[in-house]
Amino acid sequence: MLKTLACGVVTFAGLYVGFRKVFKWTFTRWSDADVLIVSERLLDAIHASLATATGVITAMSCKRIMTDSHWVLSEFLVFGYPYSAIDLYATYMSHYHTQRLRGNSMYNKHSLMTLKAFLSHYWLTVLHHLGVLGILLPIGMFYRRGLGDFFVGCLFITELSVAFVAISKIIVQVGLENTRLHKINSILVLITFIMCRILIFPYMYWKYGRDFGIPLHKVPAHLPWHCNAGNLAILVPQVYWFYLQLKKAQRVFRHKKD
Repeated sequence: MLKTLACGVVTFAGLYVGFRKVFKWTFTRWSDADVLIVSERLLDAIHASLATATGVITAMSCKRIMTDSHWVLSEFLVFGYPYSAIDLYATYMSHYHTQRLRGNSMYNKHSLMTLKAFLSHYWLTVLHHLGVLGILLPIGMFYRRGLGDFFVGCLFITELSVAFVAISKIIVQVGLENTRLHKINSILVLITFIMCRILIFPYMYWKYGRDFGIPLHKVPAHLPWHCNAGNLAILVPQVYWFYLQLKKAQRVFRHKKD
């Protein structure tokens, strides 16, 4: 486990640092904010792609959804664990240099004030990452007793939309927001978001009901309350974020039409 964890640290930290160096040398006209934001988003897209591939492999391999398992899931839970911490750091650095580029005098150097401003602005992102680091991944690694790989795999599939959201941020950052590429990617964001972050939950309930001969509408009553509560706690923010993505897509298409 420690070797896999160390491999994850080296991989994600190495990619982030490597992207920063390559972009800074290659695109000499980019600001530090441009370099950091594109590096961060590219790291997000890579992690999301790996997580999605892990989820698809696991979900397709588990014929008995409660007891079947797949080694790739166990390995990625450990390998991908450092990503959330590295991404938090990358998000802070992007925020810091963006504010510095805008001439905000508070961002002449790192301080408790800049950290406080970051936490205030990105509190939901910070809460999400801390929840993953402190709750979701530890449960997935240590407290499942080898059960439910199928459901964890489905949760990893929700990361697919993150890749397209990250690509959208990169497109805007490099000045391609008025292109057809941005329009197509906005459509892909909405499709993957609703399929992989919202509809995946009724799919998991349907799959459970089919395997145990229970009608879909009766599945929640057959599950422990904390399973339903946990799914609801994950689903509600997805619905809110989908609403935000709809508003962003509306602006993209409206601007394109204008």
